[in-house]
Amino acid sequence: MKLKYVVILLSLIFLSCRKGKIEDQETNKILVPMADPYILLYDGMYYAYGTGADNGIEVMTSSDLKTWKRRANTTSGLALYKDDSYGEKWFWAPEVYYVNEKFYMYYSADEHICVAISDSPLGPFRQVEQKPMLEEEKAIDNSLFVDDNGKAYLFFVRFNDGNNVWVAELEDDLMTLKKETMHHCISVSQPWEEIWPRVNEGPFVIKHNGIYYMTYSANSYESPFYGIGCATATNIMGDWTKYPDNPLLQKPGNLVGVGHNSLFFDKEGNLRIVFHAHHDINTIHPRNMYISNVGFKHVDGIDKMFINPNYLTPFLEVIR
Repeated sequence: MKLKYVVILLSLIFLSCRKGKIEDQETNKILVPMADPYILLYDGMYYAYGTGADNGIEVMTSSDLKTWKRRANTTSGLALYKDDSYGEKWFWAPEVYYVNEKFYMYYSADEHICVAISDSPLGPFRQVEQKPMLEEEKAIDNSLFVDDNGKAYLFFVRFNDGNNVWVAELEDDLMTLKKETMHHCISVSQPWEEIWPRVNEGPFVIKHNGIYYMTYSANSYESPFYGIGCATATNIMGDWTKYPDNPLLQKPGNLVGVGHNSLFFDKEGNLRIVFHAHHDINTIHPRNMYISNVGFKHVDGIDKMFINPNYLTPFLEVIR
């Protein structure tokens, strides 16, 4: 009789453990493994692009910014595949814009800035000519800005005196740099940026009440002190002035290695920021994606940008 009760008890324990394990699996949440993230809102859907794939640029989608899905109907989940692009490796920091009924992806490959085009935000993105926008030198982190008058500019990072941010006008095709207009914007100049090494990178520019605001990242992405600063200008091809109280975001909550952001408006019209952070305090890779809110405070007669340190942690939907 005792043996029967023991068998029943062990069976119940086994079933309970099995049930608990299944429930843990079903509720297990995976962080979104995407570095240098960019989010596009198009036709009611969010599209995220970023650094991570060895052979191109990955795309994920979400309806609410909280839960993200990999796209099974693309080439290995890629919006851009290396066979359709210049370069063999290092497909980094993509940004996608919808202009004139086409989607333009700005990204770097083999440490050269590139642009590719698609009819869909899911891709496939392809280069018209498989060559970089700036053939004669290495550059990364190219970001499009179109001013109120329709004039297009490209911000990017050059490798002179460390990593520093430049801007140039674009031709109407949005693919050709007017090299004669290349203008230096910012370099390492503040103490918080000098931890390791000489890096100002990942520029992203918006315009608010007639002022240009550039968010950028400083220090190496490998450093836990990677952070986000802000610089402003009244003339996009003029002098840029960094906030004296930079960084705007560095080590929020339990995150380290925070940076390489982009800005976007959500479905409710709120200005948001998406950025990456180290996998955890001890491990850099894979870097994960986080989202927060951005606003402006009226200080000394001007609107000053701020980033809310309370962030949203998105998760990747696991299809079972």
